[in-house]
Amino acid sequence: MQNLLDKIIFPEEVEHLLKNSPSVKIACNLTDLEKLACGAEGDKEWQVKYALPDGTEFHEADVVRVKNGISANYTEAYMRRRDPNCLYIADEEPSDKPKFNDNFDFTFASLRKETMDWLQGQELAVFAFEMGQSGIGGEAIAICPANAGFFGFGLALLQGIVDLSKINEPFSPKLIIYVAPPFRHTHFGGKQIVVHNRIGTHEIFSYNLYPGPSAKKGVYGALINKGVDEEWVTAHCSTVQVITPYDNTVCFMHEGASGGGKSEMLQPPHRVSDGRLLLGKNIISGQKRYIEIQRTCDLHPVCDDMGLCHPAYQEDNGKLWLKDAEEGWFIRVDHIREYGTDHDLEKMTIRPAKPLLFLNVDAVADGTALIWDHVYDDENTICPNPRVIVPREIVPEVINDKVTVDIRSFGVRTPPCTTEQPSYGILGLMHILPPALAWLWRLASPRGYANPSIVDTGAMSSEGVGSYWPFTTGRKVDQVNLLLEQFKKSHRTRYILTPNQHIGAWETGFMPQWLTRDYLARRGHAQFRQDQITPSRCSLLGYSLNSMRIEGATVPIGFLQVDQQPEISEEAYDTGATILRDFFHEQIKSCLHPELDPLGKKIIDCCLSNGSVDEYSDLLETSAF
Repeated sequence: MQNLLDKIIFPEEVEHLLKNSPSVKIACNLTDLEKLACGAEGDKEWQVKYALPDGTEFHEADVVRVKNGISANYTEAYMRRRDPNCLYIADEEPSDKPKFNDNFDFTFASLRKETMDWLQGQELAVFAFEMGQSGIGGEAIAICPANAGFFGFGLALLQGIVDLSKINEPFSPKLIIYVAPPFRHTHFGGKQIVVHNRIGTHEIFSYNLYPGPSAKKGVYGALINKGVDEEWVTAHCSTVQVITPYDNTVCFMHEGASGGGKSEMLQPPHRVSDGRLLLGKNIISGQKRYIEIQRTCDLHPVCDDMGLCHPAYQEDNGKLWLKDAEEGWFIRVDHIREYGTDHDLEKMTIRPAKPLLFLNVDAVADGTALIWDHVYDDENTICPNPRVIVPREIVPEVINDKVTVDIRSFGVRTPPCTTEQPSYGILGLMHILPPALAWLWRLASPRGYANPSIVDTGAMSSEGVGSYWPFTTGRKVDQVNLLLEQFKKSHRTRYILTPNQHIGAWETGFMPQWLTRDYLARRGHAQFRQDQITPSRCSLLGYSLNSMRIEGATVPIGFLQVDQQPEISEEAYDTGATILRDFFHEQIKSCLHPELDPLGKKIIDCCLSNGSVDEYSDLLETSAF
């Protein structure tokens, strides 16, 4: 073990911690961490518990070893979703995020010392990884209590693991993650807290065991921080290369807040038992609309949640290029309620080539974890955020190289909208956005309706700039300008907007983005004629289609232009447009800053003065659509 530790260049304080810990287990591969997940290699069940200073013990999670990996379930419903307000900054570097010392009645210096002292008294698991594929974000290590092996296993699935026994050069971490679960009870009233300390070595202190805030989004924050210095973005997106039955190839990049359809963009459209596609169900009449498409497109996934838009990947063709930033995908499976919903994902998770980590899935030791068996938050409420972490290397047809983005879409979870209950659910199945307007959507990034992934109030709120602002550690204006620079350079990339869950009075699930993907892929790189599109009644929605036909199947006009639905009066639509407009105004005002790109200020001013679609088109020209 010591020989392996000698390969890592630790800060002196960390070296002291590890030398004085009662036990340090160095994991060199996923198997090492999987063995620790249930306490020891032969154990099938494990309870993750911690003694608290008042003499009580807190039971954090139940872990079982299953035939297809490890299944972990938290004892608290609160811990089964990410708290979007958990990030604090401990250092004095520029940041618009809450500073730790301004928000708690004790200093971070004292907390850090307590954390180090606690870790020194624990049996520890340590492993190395690289941020971003090919280590583009730098080398990193994780230091976890060994009894939380399932958390380390999940982190390694997501970020990869470096086999220290096989490296010859010194490993010099630029990021260290410290995991100390009891502190959320002793210091933070049970809340998920993640603290970033961007000193010489970027430190992340994870005071909870849900992988979302730290193992995933914490590392994401470190990547974003590095990108500010080097002028590149890690986009919050999924990406898929789509090949049509006619061999057209079109690459889609899909962004959005949590629950906005990123994972779903990599999935084939779900069919009913007779093979048809359910376009939607009317919430008032109960009427169902179907689309028949015999063969949909072939999908070649690129990334599930984080795309590295690094300068090394860019080529001078007027389009954006990216590559996956992760080694594993954190897939939400709340929409899979029974066998046969998604055959590909079910097959991949039931008999995987490598062990997986299941969260919030009801499983028993030595059984098989099934992604449609979700745990309940209480007697009557099913957990909205069941997850499985899948290594990208076992995903069929996955693309490992960089790709060029043809169509960059943005997804929004939309509520139902009717005359009696107007809402912002006025988005049609697909809208074409001028680049300036597409940039504004990424500044507003609505979290949307009934978000399953995070702890939320239910009111319309924002995920912030790029839909990754909750994970960012620095200044908002830096991300605003970096994103705008992307849009300036990508003049041949096209931009669209798609809803999910509802289109006006119709319940749709994720069918809008699946149909849009197939439709646009079949069109290839053809541009729309002026008579095929029309300015939307709400200018924030860009252009609406006048018609859509896929393989002979016609989409009703009410699904394309929601103001044409008989269940929605013009007054109700305009009320929804006002809700959307007021939300945008509130969000984008926070992006006004003396260092904002002058073009960005013009675009924001256009929005604040309720500009037309044509005005947005004139502000940032494109050669697409």
